[in-house]
Amino acid sequence: MAPRLKLRDIAFFERPVHFARPFRFGAITINGTPQLFVRVEIEVEGRGNAVGASAELLVPKWFDKRPELSPAQTVDGLRRSLEIARGLYLARTGFLTAFDLHASCIGAQVATCAKKNIPALAAAYGPAEIDKAILDALLRAMDTNFFDGMAGNVAGIDARLSPELKETDIAQFLAGRKPLPRVAIRHTVGLDDTVEGEGGVADARENAGANYFKLKLSGDFVADAARLTRIGKELDTLGRDYKVTLDANEQYADLSALHALTDRLDHDAALRSIASRLLYVEQPMPRDITRQSPLGSLAAHGFIIDEADDSYDAFPAARTLGYCGISSKSCKGLYKSIVNATRAAKWSAGGARFFVTGEDLTCQAGLAAHPDLYVDAGQGVRLSIQDGDLLTGSLATTGFATSVHPDWSALAPLEQPKSLQEQLA
Repeated sequence: MAPRLKLRDIAFFERPVHFARPFRFGAITINGTPQLFVRVEIEVEGRGNAVGASAELLVPKWFDKRPELSPAQTVDGLRRSLEIARGLYLARTGFLTAFDLHASCIGAQVATCAKKNIPALAAAYGPAEIDKAILDALLRAMDTNFFDGMAGNVAGIDARLSPELKETDIAQFLAGRKPLPRVAIRHTVGLDDTVEGEGGVADARENAGANYFKLKLSGDFVADAARLTRIGKELDTLGRDYKVTLDANEQYADLSALHALTDRLDHDAALRSIASRLLYVEQPMPRDITRQSPLGSLAAHGFIIDEADDSYDAFPAARTLGYCGISSKSCKGLYKSIVNATRAAKWSAGGARFFVTGEDLTCQAGLAAHPDLYVDAGQGVRLSIQDGDLLTGSLATTGFATSVHPDWSALAPLEQPKSLQEQLA
C-alpha cells in the first residue's frame, strides 16, 4: 500500500541562467533563460513532515511555439501553468497518495489552462514540476532512494489515466526495474554548432568521448542533407562505432517534406554514414499535423514523438499512426513517462519494437554531492564522462536522486506572470 500524504505548502523560486554559448533548436536561438525551483512541504501519514525540491529551466518557445508569441511570453505561460497547478494541488486537503494528487488535478489543469490560452504541453509543466518535488519529499520521509522507492511503487501509480493497461502491468513493470551503474550520453549538435575543426563534432574536448549523437534538423531537407553529410564525414574520423538520432523539433511541414528527407537518407551515397547509423527520427512534423498524418510507409524509418506528447493518450494515438517511440522528459511529467514505459514494454512483448528515450538538457550541477557525475576542470562545472558514459552511483541517495537542496535564501520568488493582454499592451 502506497503511503498517503497531505500537501502543506508549495513555493516557487527562480534565478537567471546564462548559457556558455547560444543554442539553436527549431526556429529559435536562446542564450539563457530563467531556472525554476519548487519547494514543497508535506505531511506523510504516520511519518511526519518532509520538504522536497525540484528544478527545471523555463525554456522559451518549446512548450508553446505559436509564432505570434515572443520567447518571454511563452516563459510567462509556463509561470501561469505553475500558478494554476499550485492552486489545484493545494485545494486537495486530505491524505492522498502522490499519484492520487497528480491524477485528481491533471484534467482540471489542462482544462483551466486551455481557457487561458495555454496549450496542453505547457499546461503539463506545472504539475510535472510539483510532482517531482512531492516525490522528493515523500522519498525523504520514507528514508529511501528513487530506485527502491519506485520499484515498490511508493507513489501509488495506477492505471486510471491509461485504461488500456492493468494496474498489475504498472506494478510489475516497476518491480522489474534495476538501476544501471552507467548510462550512455548522447551529445546534442545544435543547428548553430561548429561542425568541422576545433570545437567541431569530432573534437574530443567538445563531444567528451560520446558514442551517440543527437543532430538537430532545420526542416529544409536540402540544407539538412548537406549539413548531415558534413557531420557524417567528421564523425567517421572518430574511428568508433557511433550512432545518431535526428531531431526536427516540428520543423518539417508535412508528410511530403518528410518523404523528401527520407528519400535523401535512403538514396544519397553521401549520407550513407549517417543513414547506416540512424536509430530514429524525433518529432519531425508540428504536433497538430502529427495527429492528422499517418506515417504509412515512412514508419519503417523509425519515428518518435516529443512535442506531440501532451496527454496520457498521446503515445497510443501515435502508435496507431506508425510511430514506434516517445521521448521522456521530466518537464512533461514523470508519471506519464512511467506509464509510457510500461506501454512500450507491453507492446514489445510480442516481438514489435516500441521504446521510450531519455532526454535532459536542463539539469544543473550539484558538484560536491555527486562527484561521479560532475567535475570542475577549471573551465566551469561539467559532466564527468567516462568513455562516453555517466556513472550513476551517487544517485542512489535518499530523495529524488539528489542529496542536496538549493540555498532557498539565495533565490528570488517566481516572477509574477503577466496576462497575455498585459504582455500585448
